[in-house]
This record gives sequence, C-alpha cells and structure tokens, in this order.
Amino acid sequence: MKRSEVNEIIRESDKFIRSFGYVMPPFAYWSPEELKARTASDSKAILQARLGWDITDYGQGKFDELGLFLFTTRNGNQEDLKKGGGMLYAEKIMISREKQLSPMHRHIVKAEDIINRGGGTLVLELFNSNPDGSVDEKTDVEVATDGRIVRQKAGGLLKLQPGESVTLLPGNWHAFWGEGGDVLIGEVSTVNDDLTDNIFREPIGRFSSIDEDEAPLHLLVSDYDKWLA
Repeated sequence: MKRSEVNEIIRESDKFIRSFGYVMPPFAYWSPEELKARTASDSKAILQARLGWDITDYGQGKFDELGLFLFTTRNGNQEDLKKGGGMLYAEKIMISREKQLSPMHRHIVKAEDIINRGGGTLVLELFNSNPDGSVDEKTDVEVATDGRIVRQKAGGLLKLQPGESVTLLPGNWHAFWGEGGDVLIGEVSTVNDDLTDNIFREPIGRFSSIDEDEAPLHLLVSDYDKWLA
C-alpha cells in the first residue's frame, strides 16, 4: 500500500468513527515524532502492547476488496495470561467496508466478542476446526450471540445488525464483510497478539508492505519496529 493511501484511510476512518459518537484516545493523534518521544519516556506501554492504528490489505494490494481497518485501544500482556491474573483483555475498534472481505482465519489463544457498533450489516461466515486445526466443512457451528446460542451449518452466514454481537472462541474459523454499507465494529477479546495468533486458511500476510510516497500522518502498529526502535 502507498503511504498516501494509508494516510487517507486514517482520515476517512476517523471521520466515520466520530460520526457514531466514538472518540479515539489522545495518543491516536500524536505525530510520528511525538509518538517516538513519548514512547521513549512516559508512554512505553503503547509500544509494548502494540496499541494504535492498523490498516491491512493482507499483502494483496487490493484494500477495497480484501482489507480491514483496526485501532487497538487497549491490550494486556502474555505474562499475565500465562499466570491467569492481571490484564487479560484487549479492545479494538474496526471498520469493515461494504463488500470488503476480512479473509478466513482462526486464533489459537484469543477469544473475542465481535460487535456491530453501527452502519450496515456485519456478515460472518463460520466454520469449526478439525483436530489438526484445518477448516471443518461438515460439522454444525454453535456460537453465542447476545445471550442466545445459535446453531447453523458449516459455512453458514451469520448476519449481525447494529447492536448485535457474537462470541468466537479459539478454533472458530471466521471471515467477515459489510453488507448494505460500511460497518463500525467493536472487538473485546483476550490479550491480543497479531504477530503469532492469526492463522489464515490461505497463505497471506497479516500486515501490509508500505510504499513511502509521502510522510506518515500517524504511525501504524506495523511501523513501530522500524520507526521506534
């Protein structure tokens, strides 16, 4: 992706998020220079927890068709998770554009509530896992949705209207997209590790390669190792 495209997606996404009354945390608007200065002094947790902007085309170069906007607002740590106490949770705000696919994947550790916060319909395609972790195309899928248990055939489509949510457990294969408009999505989950805990059905990447055709408006989480080291 070109940096100019990333910058424009940030501007558009911030406007869309604000239209629903959701306000981003102050660090979202720090310049790259301020973020670098602050993470070297009083804001190390941003870097350590990998909080911030996250825009991906999964390395395929067609963001409008295959991509996702995310912003991680809070995240615990793996050490707390291992000992079973402390900050064991994470939260994201995301945007799935109309007909923009977030491809089929599962998590090893993370359980997550996916919440339609507003906009169009959020459509999820769901499968279970086989014992070897592959997609189970035969077994019915059971998931919790706002206090109810929903059972559907493998590969069935679950449609969430604004205000509705679904709980996905480790091993639940899922892909999703917006229908009838762009969708503002909330995610509340176990500690998030996007470096190791995303298993995709197809051999694609989690992060985008950036062509630096202009200066970054704000750094992406995937920029941190290069820009903040």
